[in-house]
Amino acid sequence: MSGFVFSEKPISIESGEGATLTAENGTEYLDFGASYACTPTGHCHPDVVDAIQEQAAELLYVQGSYPVQSRTDLHEKLGTLAPGGIENVWLCNSGTEANEAALKFARSATDGTKIVAAKRAFHGRTAGTLSATWKPKYKKPFEPLLEDQIEFVTYGDTAELEDAVDDETAAVILEPIQGEGGIHPAPAGYLEAARECTEATDTALIFDEIQTGIGRTGNLWACEGYGVTPDILTTAKGIASGLPMGATLCRDWVAEAAGPHGSTFSGNPLVSAAANATLDAVVDEDLPGNAADVGGYLQDELTALDVPIRDVRGEGLMIGVEVKRGANRVLRDLALEHQVLALPAGRSVVRLLPPLVLEEEHADQVVTALADVLAPKAESQS
Repeated sequence: MSGFVFSEKPISIESGEGATLTAENGTEYLDFGASYACTPTGHCHPDVVDAIQEQAAELLYVQGSYPVQSRTDLHEKLGTLAPGGIENVWLCNSGTEANEAALKFARSATDGTKIVAAKRAFHGRTAGTLSATWKPKYKKPFEPLLEDQIEFVTYGDTAELEDAVDDETAAVILEPIQGEGGIHPAPAGYLEAARECTEATDTALIFDEIQTGIGRTGNLWACEGYGVTPDILTTAKGIASGLPMGATLCRDWVAEAAGPHGSTFSGNPLVSAAANATLDAVVDEDLPGNAADVGGYLQDELTALDVPIRDVRGEGLMIGVEVKRGANRVLRDLALEHQVLALPAGRSVVRLLPPLVLEEEHADQVVTALADVLAPKAESQS
């Protein structure tokens, strides 16, 4: 069943350190996305490893009704680090759970039932979050879902969004930068317009920061770069350096009216310890600042390449390179010929989501690799 969720790659990974993964045969690969943005502090950051080992020696699990110091610390830390006005924290095990909770909280805290989501969006694989996900290939095998309660609008079209949000709307859910949909940052003014129309209709504004959060875009949260604060913010992936955790952060008015919700492993001690160490490293080492600096350098170098590239877009170390041939072929050649691992975002976008400890020399390596892989090849002579 190993290929049930993911197609298995022909590279067996044995260990990792910083921005590098090492295969069982000793080959080293530069990780530019193979870990789905889950390793902001790099692979096996020593402080994170120490925190996990110390907690494992004391307590692996106790159900959430009993206070545990690592969980208590994490609640306080996330409340402090969240954008202003968001202080309530619900912990879970993944991004899709965080978004599922966000949709439930929004519906129980408002008088609405409709959810407005964006075309190209990806919010998860539960019945609720999958309903708010755009691409048919993810949804079709499981239909019917909750389509009657979802209205999709064109991402970036302010007029269409404003027209869709009405008194029946419980929530608008948006990614500040669409990830799976092809690395599309929100156009200027779009998130501000979302904030205005949701406030006017007492609708909850949800920002899905599962992929954009924890410093990836050059700010701790991508929404901070736009100057817009939502009512609910969801995060996961990098929050615990790859251990399974998600979080739903809410304003008071949402938290106070949210209906009953729970999760057996919510904020378990071991993963909470990893998350505390991860957030400390992200802040103390200014990894958002490094993401902004190295990400800006990388985008400039990619944009300057004289090879067939349609577009380079993104923020910080969340970058999409739209190529003129299939992204999967490019990714195959990067891995086999240059030992660089990356991800697709649709058929034609190479998605770069490296650890935030990345250095310029790593960026240069990837630029050189892409230049070679994308360079027009001379026709073979007969």
